[in-house]
Amino acid sequence: MANAVLVRTYAEPPVSMDEILRYSGAGRSADARMAQLAGACFDLARESLTYRVCWREFPVLRRGDTLDLGFAEVSSAALRRNLQGCDAVVLFAATVGIGIDRLIARYETSSPARALMLQAVGAERIEALCDAFCADIASEAAASGRAARPRFSPGYGDLPIELQRDVFRVLECPKWIGLTLNDSLMMSPTKSVTAIVGLGCDAARGPAGCAACANSDCDYRKER
Repeated sequence: MANAVLVRTYAEPPVSMDEILRYSGAGRSADARMAQLAGACFDLARESLTYRVCWREFPVLRRGDTLDLGFAEVSSAALRRNLQGCDAVVLFAATVGIGIDRLIARYETSSPARALMLQAVGAERIEALCDAFCADIASEAAASGRAARPRFSPGYGDLPIELQRDVFRVLECPKWIGLTLNDSLMMSPTKSVTAIVGLGCDAARGPAGCAACANSDCDYRKER
């Protein structure tokens, strides 16, 4: 994989209405009315959604407690654990576009319930996009005898959110996918993710996904 910014546009990733309901806070308690609202909000948002990712690959080196990621140096025990067995990382940014933000803003006053469900649609869509991209990266890594670790984002555990500045600098997110970062480190469009994926011959070891996260009280933690 060349060490230049690469861009990929996806068709619609698989949709999970159960996940939309989970992000809305309804979860297993959702009734037919909630399910109908979720479906209507997805249909409303569908034409406004775009699915774009930009990324680069970097070598990773360890110097004591410091990780040299090729684009920044960080001291994060959580990221070190996540990157065990890795000799490279894929740094990526993904977004489903500004359209969903505009829909949410439109309904915040006139229909708070619809605005909430549109928030859930956006959350499910960006997660689905990240899952699709990470699956592609894992498949491409496997072709060269490597495995991929679960994605890890700035702000997870003890990885500073300030790393976002370096992410945006090296990925040139505004140029490639229209994603911007303000002085408060908030991204626009809001339904966007930046993350690190570790690659290596021994990267398959260790827990993955929610099982790898110490925050057992997270409202969005997936059940096993």
